[in-house]
Amino acid sequence: MVHACPTGEPSHHKYFPAVFCRDDEEPLKPGDHALVTITLNDDDAGEYLAPGRQFTMWDGHDIGHGIISRRVFASGPS
Repeated sequence: MVHACPTGEPSHHKYFPAVFCRDDEEPLKPGDHALVTITLNDDDAGEYLAPGRQFTMWDGHDIGHGIISRRVFASGPS
């Protein structure tokens, strides 16, 4: 899951179900520093995950953190 706060409202936060993939396709391990792609499907994500915003990887507790470098929007089948 991704845990993030919206731009301008640090008192609000949201958890997003997400899939994390390292850009080099290696598995994530504790202590890794890696570029990852986060895939999620939530209409609110744009308010919370803008470039430059911090996020936390969450699995019942914080397990990692990062900063959004860019976003790519894709639409699925209609």
